[in-house]
Amino acid sequence: MSTDHTPKIVGTVWGLLILNTLGSAGAKTIIPLPRSLIQMVTMGSLVAAFSLVLAVNLRLRIRASAFVFLLTLLLVLSVISSANLESGFGALFRCARLALFVGTLWLLSRWWDGGLTFVRHHIRMYFAVLGSVAAGLVISPGAAMPETYGGRLVGALWPLTPPQIGQYAAVIIGLTVLLVLGRRTDKASAAVVIVPSLVLLALTHTRTATVGLLIGLVLAIGSLVLTSAAARRFFAWAVLVSAVAAVGFASALQAWFLRGQSQEYFTSLTGRAKVWHALLTAPRTTSEYLFGAGLGDKSFGGLPIDNSWLAVYNEQGMTGVALVAAIIIVLGGVALLRPPSLSRACAIFLISYCAIASYTEAGLGDASPYLLHLALAASLLAAPAAATPLSTPEIPRRRVPRSAQRSEVT
Repeated sequence: MSTDHTPKIVGTVWGLLILNTLGSAGAKTIIPLPRSLIQMVTMGSLVAAFSLVLAVNLRLRIRASAFVFLLTLLLVLSVISSANLESGFGALFRCARLALFVGTLWLLSRWWDGGLTFVRHHIRMYFAVLGSVAAGLVISPGAAMPETYGGRLVGALWPLTPPQIGQYAAVIIGLTVLLVLGRRTDKASAAVVIVPSLVLLALTHTRTATVGLLIGLVLAIGSLVLTSAAARRFFAWAVLVSAVAAVGFASALQAWFLRGQSQEYFTSLTGRAKVWHALLTAPRTTSEYLFGAGLGDKSFGGLPIDNSWLAVYNEQGMTGVALVAAIIIVLGGVALLRPPSLSRACAIFLISYCAIASYTEAGLGDASPYLLHLALAASLLAAPAAATPLSTPEIPRRRVPRSAQRSEVT
């Protein structure tokens, strides 16, 4: 099957998927938005995304994808675990959402060819989201940095939490840096994305996003060092600048990471460890251990779990944990087997970032930005489809009269 030129509407579909995963819970906005309205917009965007991609892929052409296949198995598991309604009817609604999400990815897989088209869509859409955050900060600094969040940056126009903003900023910074190293964008255009995103990331005081960005870039650029002089120069300068910053700004960096918290509170991962301990020690039936209690709101005892692996264990059991682990392992394994390239480097950055963030953020077991990041990685690792060879037109044979044949013989 040859890969067709990617239609522009596919970018719209990707943007709608991103809009769907922004969520409906967060900080108080300048203009109060009813949660039902936000859910209508996010769910409506998913339905619109599925409808649009179906309209441009009516023949249901898809590409084989181990990533989406494993997501499909995770969907089946989620339906099985939610069928007993232990988590309420909301679990079935979340299963329906996940089904539309996975179905849209299957239809989009037709255009996954290892190119950077979806990377550009990813950067543009998340940069637009960050633009709304910056606008909220300009309009109402008090609402954008409320005391309820310790003065950290939140979404004042659309309800976004500091970890969400930090995640979006870190991902597009990393991808844009890699595009510059691969000479797929100019430095001026990259600066327009990177500089304001860095400012917003700093204002969120999000440690997970910062660590994920740094480690992800180290691994991604490291995969290019042997084949790219630009990557070697950037790596050398980054090491030098990091060393100077670590020595000269050690106290400031420590204060930024601690966010005014005590060492004890910091080492307990801002209280997450207590929730994790309670979840792991709670009694479970064999069914709950294997298949979980069904899709929920990623909380336990009314408190957020904030760990993808424990959230999956709680909602989809050890079977779900095995499937999510298989997704990370398969994507990582394919990335290691691919020859060095910019697409491979971008995929390594996304996979490593999601793996690091999974320790303090939930989302790998349900429709979320993290699954979209991994879907982007899967599209980057897809081998280009073989072009269909042009058939040679058959030349009709001329009938030679018998008299002419006899004369040739003689």
